[in-house]
Formats: sequence, structure tokens, C-alpha cells
Amino acid sequence: MVNGSTAPAGRLTIAGLGPGALAQITPEVAAALQSATDVVGYLPYVARARAVCGAAGAESAVAWHASDNRVELDRARQALALAAQGRQVVVVSSGDPGVFAMASAVFEAMENAEPADAVAWQTLDVQVLPGITAMLAASARAGAPLGHDFCCINLSDNLKPWPVIEKRVRLAAEADFAMAFYNPRSRSRPEGFVRLLDLLRAHCEPARLLVFARAVSTPDEQLTVCTLAEAAPEMADMRTVVLVGNSATRRVGRFTYTPRFYGLPADGASPGNAP
Repeated sequence: MVNGSTAPAGRLTIAGLGPGALAQITPEVAAALQSATDVVGYLPYVARARAVCGAAGAESAVAWHASDNRVELDRARQALALAAQGRQVVVVSSGDPGVFAMASAVFEAMENAEPADAVAWQTLDVQVLPGITAMLAASARAGAPLGHDFCCINLSDNLKPWPVIEKRVRLAAEADFAMAFYNPRSRSRPEGFVRLLDLLRAHCEPARLLVFARAVSTPDEQLTVCTLAEAAPEMADMRTVVLVGNSATRRVGRFTYTPRFYGLPADGASPGNAP
């Protein structure tokens, strides 16, 4: 209470900007951006958020806090501190903020806050707004390769060791999941995707279908479908999501899909009643 009035309540919104195209940002996220006092995020994502506000004539009312990659916790602490001051803060991520993105970083920063900040940060009004993930955008472009049970694995070993990644890939392949892989191949660690292909070839048949989806929904979009035997490390980079079908995944025309019924016969007859 200051001079008989209550300080304004801050809010922290953690928002997903989708795979790239502004048209795929949800109306809920666009509204949060247009009512924000501060937007915090990685440089290219802040630029995307700026474009949303600019189109609505709200850009000048926002303080823009852009930072480089690999400083997620610093970014989260900055956003929490601004919201604790009564600001209306939006932290932006690409795709969905809960999928290898900023939502986990914000809650990690909140959990490990200094005692002086802990109560203020943990009692903030916080909301997480979903976005279209890169893997779902890629799957939609290809058809429905994730149409049955699937798993999603981040191939970056910056925050978890390679043996953990290897075990998860091996077990997913043995369980015959369709798989989605994020961060497949960077310039600093190109060997990771080579290892992945070796793992898949040890546990999957050569005809297994892969989708290489690069920069989906942007002008740089590229979509390549091939078999595991045809796949090469150079087909992926950090803007690519790699989808791997299960043993039943197939092509129909220009589309790739995984049947709803596991082990669908080759003639297409359904082994049971549709749900």
C-alpha cells in the first residue's frame, strides 16, 4: 500500500508464437502481446512478436527485451522481476512454450529464486498460452505421420548427456513409436544426427519413412520425405524437425500417414471397428 493505494498487480504470460508464420499465432497470444508493457525473448522471436504488435499499432507502447540464445534462465529471471514490479510481461517462445521452450525455464527460475524474490515470484499471476508446435506443423504439412502413438525427443546434448538420448531413442524404436526429433544437427555438434541415423538403422527396417521438415510455414519451408536407407545427415539442420514413422507408416499420393489401427493390413482393411 502506497499513499492509500494498492500497487498495480503484475502478470507474466508465457506465450507460444507457433512455427513461424504470423497467421499461425493464436488470437489469445496476439491479444496478450498487444496488451503487454514488456516482451522478453530470444532475438528472432521478439522480432516476430514486434511484427504482431506493429500490425495492430501497439508496438510503441511495449518495451522490448531481446537477448541471445542459451540465456534462458537469465531471460526468465528478468521477466519474473519485471512482473513483480507490476508490469504486464509476455515471455515469447517459438512453437509451444511448454515444448523445449521457456515455460520450464520460468518455473525453474521461480523454484530456485533468491529468498528475497521467492514469495513475490511464486505468487505472481502467471499464465501459459499454447502455440502450434513445430512437430505438429510439420506433421500437418506431410499429412499425418504422427497419427498414432508417438514420442518427441530433443537431440541437443547441451542439457542432457548423449547416453540418455541414446537410451530413449533405442527404447522408442523398439516400442515402434513414431518419433519427432528437435534440434537434430548443429554446426558445433553434427555428429549427433549421424549417431541417430545409426541407431535407427540398427532397430528399424530400411524402408521406414522419414520426414525432414525445415522452416515450416515460412518462405524458407522445405519438406522432404524419404526412407531410412535414403536419409543422410546433411538433410537436417537446426531449423529442421525430423519425423520418423512407425512400422505401419505409409504413403498415399503425396501424403505420409500413420494408420489409426496398429498393424493395418497391406490391403487397407481395418482389423476392427473405428472408434
